[in-house]
Parts: sequence; structure tokens; C-alpha cells
Amino acid sequence: MEILLKRLKWTLVVLALVVNVTLGQAQTLSQAGTTEINALLQLAVEQGTVPGVVAIVANKNQILYHAAFGLQDVGKRKEMAKDSIFRIASMTKPVTSVAVMMLQDEGKLRVDDPVSKYLPAYKDREVIATYDEKEATYTTRKSSREILIRHLLTNTSGFAYGFSNTTVFRLQEKTGKQPEEFALLYDPGTRWTYSSSTKILGQVVEKVSGMHLDEFFSERIFKPLGIQETSYAVSAEKVDRVVTTHRREKGSLVETPNPEKIAAPVAGDGGLNSTAADYIKFLQMFLNDGKAPGTTILSRKAIQAMTRNQIGPVVVETQPAADPLRTNPFPIGAGRDKFGFGFQITTSNKENPNLRAPGSYTWAGIFNTHFWVDPKRKIAAVILMQQLPFYDDGSMKLYQAFEETIGRNLR
Repeated sequence: MEILLKRLKWTLVVLALVVNVTLGQAQTLSQAGTTEINALLQLAVEQGTVPGVVAIVANKNQILYHAAFGLQDVGKRKEMAKDSIFRIASMTKPVTSVAVMMLQDEGKLRVDDPVSKYLPAYKDREVIATYDEKEATYTTRKSSREILIRHLLTNTSGFAYGFSNTTVFRLQEKTGKQPEEFALLYDPGTRWTYSSSTKILGQVVEKVSGMHLDEFFSERIFKPLGIQETSYAVSAEKVDRVVTTHRREKGSLVETPNPEKIAAPVAGDGGLNSTAADYIKFLQMFLNDGKAPGTTILSRKAIQAMTRNQIGPVVVETQPAADPLRTNPFPIGAGRDKFGFGFQITTSNKENPNLRAPGSYTWAGIFNTHFWVDPKRKIAAVILMQQLPFYDDGSMKLYQAFEETIGRNLR
């Protein structure tokens, strides 16, 4: 019996070592996995779940999967291509967060600085004390603390978007003002609400660096990473590669034709247009400890700070569909996951071990563009669609099936 127990003990030790080695080395995707993903994405197009989709998977050194399915422009019957350009919306936010952490690496700011140190308009912001829903009016009280840069990075600033907060939606409907012009919903650091906080961070980056935000992105982040097709404005020669958007109405997808010019306002919380190949380079930077060929974008310390729980016991709350034409309730993992500096942090995958491992980090864009980085398996993945509402049921089922298929087929 004693001999059997010793053998069992050593067997468990060996298995643990094998698991640790597997998780510690760069992954590859099996051929069966490639075939399965192809079938999954093609079926989604054939069934009308999405008009078109581009997906990409990579480890820190190489692309493991990259394919396009369906149509880029339904009206013109133009096929989707691997280099089709998508509006990535709030996938801009992690880029802005990286810019902030770069400035901290350089000693030019600290995440615990008050925002008002750089933008005086945010000093002594008051908090809503009482709210009259019928009249869309409120009274205020003094806040218990200043808004810090960390509150903007973690979506705990007290601001919220109108499309995912009924109070702000009603206030915007009545006044036409931007969310950050209203009083705070709560004392900074005490709750989590999805917000335009990263828009303010973009203004901080401009103030501290002395550069326009798009210039900072281009010179300090994109060029070192070899990212060449990500921008707020799409040049005239590339407009024919931009994917048209769709909106699900009464079960059907209705296309919105592209305008002649595609140029979003430069802002920290959204507006970038990008390709799957470009954005995966940004994510590979994290898998490579912040390094780019010949240079370092971010310190390892900065990445560790960005990708761990920075909100303590504060709960990532489900955000309601205040504007159901734009969003369904989100995010997956609400009530369970945490938030770092710019990312939602996965805390568990016990329900399905084929999904991303605990410690993975993620975010998305309102047109159903999604990504995640799994540092334990050392992979990153992006799946790009272009339809509203955000968290559209079909889009989310496809996204989760895509992730699960990858998890089953990593080697």
C-alpha cells in the first residue's frame, strides 16, 4: 500500500510538471482545430448569424490562425478579406491605457495622481445626491475623494455611458450633454460602471506628452510594433476595405452603407479603425513582456499592474441596456471577474476549462469586435464582426464557440 501511495504521489508530481510546462510554453493550434474553426465561422455566415467575420489567433511569436468569411459589403456583394478594416470602437481603450502606463514608466505621471493635476476641470466634482427620474433633474453633494487616474483606468470614476446607464441616458436625452459633464453617479473608487473615463485619459496623455493622441499612438506605439493600418481616419485608397455595419432588427440584419469618408473623432475611448493582423500585434506585445522589435513599449511592471485586479472588492456590475438599439446587457463575467488598468480580468473558468484561463484579460468594441489575451496558455485572439447591438446574441454565441474551439485544440 505504501509503495502504491508513493507511486501515486510521483505520478501526480509528474502530471503537475507536464501541465506547468505546457502552460509555460508557446502554444500551437492543431490542424483539426483549424478545420473546426473554419467550419464554425463558415456556418455562422451561412445561417445568417453574421454577414462576415475575420478571426486571428497567435502566440507570442507567430500567427496560428487567420481567416475571413462572408461578406465585407453585403449591398455590393464584396467578399470579406483578412485585411478588411473594422471600426474597433472601445478596443481603442486598451491602447489609451497603454499610453498612460508608458508615461508612468517614464516618470511623467502616476496612476494615483488626481486627474485635476492635469485637467483642472475635474477638481472637486460633485456626486448626485437625489435624482428625479421623471424630470431628469438632480441635486448634488460633495464627493468624499478626488478622481484619480486609476479610477479612470478601472471604470470606477463615477462616470457612465448613456447607452448602458438609465440615469445618464435620460440626462443626455434631456440636455444633449456628454456623460462627463454631469455630476458623478457615486464617489470615485466605490463602484464599477462602464464609462467614457478613457476619453478623459486621452486628454491626460495629450497634456502630459505634448502630443496629439493620434500622433502619440502612431509614433510611440504603432510604428514600433509594425502596426500600419490602424487609425482614426481611413485614407481614401483604403476606404473600399472598410466593413459595412449592420443592425439586427426583428431578427434580421439591416446594413448601413459606408459614408464616402470614414474619420472618427480622435478620442481615448473609441474611434480607431483597424485590422485583425494589426490588433494582434498590439496584443502580442503583452505576451512579449512589453517588448517590440528593437525597443520596449511597456515595462513588465506596468503590464503586471494593468492585468491584475485593481478594484479590490468592488464588483464588475452587469450594465443594463439603457439603449437597446446599441447594446444588450453586458459583460460576461459580471459579478465574478475583476478589472485592471484597461482590461476585464478573468477570475475563473471552472465551468468550462476550454475557455480562457484565470488571469486572462479582455475587452471589446460596441460593433462586436472582441479580443482576449491568455498569459497562461500564452495566446491572444481577436474576432471581428460589425453589427449592433453590442452583445448581440448570435455574435456572442459565435464568440464563445470560437474561444472554446481554440481551447480544445491547443497543443
